Amino acid sequence: MTSLRSPAPRAAPCGVRTTPKEVPCPLSRNALTPPGPGAGRTPGARPGSVCSSSCPLSSSSSPSASAPASRACCSASPTTPSARTRTSPGLDNFDRLVHDPLFWSALKVTVVYTVMAVPVTIAASLGLALLTRRAFRGSKLFRSVFFLPVVTSLILASTVFLWIFSSEGPWSKVMGLVGLPDQSWLADSALVLPALAIVGVWSRCGYGMLILLARLQEVPRELEEAALVDGAGPWKRFRYIVAPQLKGSFFFLAVIETTASFQVFDAVYMMTGGGPANASYSLVFQLYDAGFKYFDLGYASAIGCVLFVLTLVVAAVQRLVIGKES
Repeated sequence: MTSLRSPAPRAAPCGVRTTPKEVPCPLSRNALTPPGPGAGRTPGARPGSVCSSSCPLSSSSSPSASAPASRACCSASPTTPSARTRTSPGLDNFDRLVHDPLFWSALKVTVVYTVMAVPVTIAASLGLALLTRRAFRGSKLFRSVFFLPVVTSLILASTVFLWIFSSEGPWSKVMGLVGLPDQSWLADSALVLPALAIVGVWSRCGYGMLILLARLQEVPRELEEAALVDGAGPWKRFRYIVAPQLKGSFFFLAVIETTASFQVFDAVYMMTGGGPANASYSLVFQLYDAGFKYFDLGYASAIGCVLFVLTLVVAAVQRLVIGKES
């Protein structure tokens, strides 16, 4: 009859030390439970406290707008203690921003560029809209040509304007013909911002033309015809009939163009690189340098928060003015 007992274990060879095999402990129910929201967190640390108080849109805007803004505010004012100091850096990036002369220079450049570009863009948009308002032969072609810069790559256009504004370009030749110095505008600290503003106006006025043209089509023709019968000239008809109908569109364009001017980067990057002598060094260019050149993401996020607040202030002023008008 065959024995059912298991065979005896073999003896280990001489000189070989044997250790008993460790039997793995069965997983308990708690081991399969995922950690709670507070697991692994330092006692007393509240990562969301600074984020919720620093971001203006964290509680009042949609998630699509508040999430990126909250992330930027968290990066600019982190609450995680550093490995060296064991202290929270808090708002150190904003303190650096306040005491950084380059930041104030970039802010001044951005504001001056905006003051140059926005009024001229709105005026050029209005002129193009009035020019193409009436239906004539080829009017649609003219509208398409004027709108073409909006969909043209600004990187490619900046390369062309780089040649135009060079000392050997056609712009310098024209300036020489009218008695002005024949020089490169991009190499002069006093002329580089007007040159960039011209590029900005060229690339944006087609969009403004489309907005104003759509509003002009809604102005009743009967009012203008009645004013014409009463002897009102073109200026009076525009001032008392057309212009009041365009107030809302003007304010809308002012906000859109101001926001676009605050974010000027492509033309600066391709044409000047922030020079000469930081004369065209804008806020977005400083943000780019801090984040992608020096990898100082916290400082770059602080600059982004400043841009966000500036845009928010412009939008609030526009909303306040429109509310008073209505």
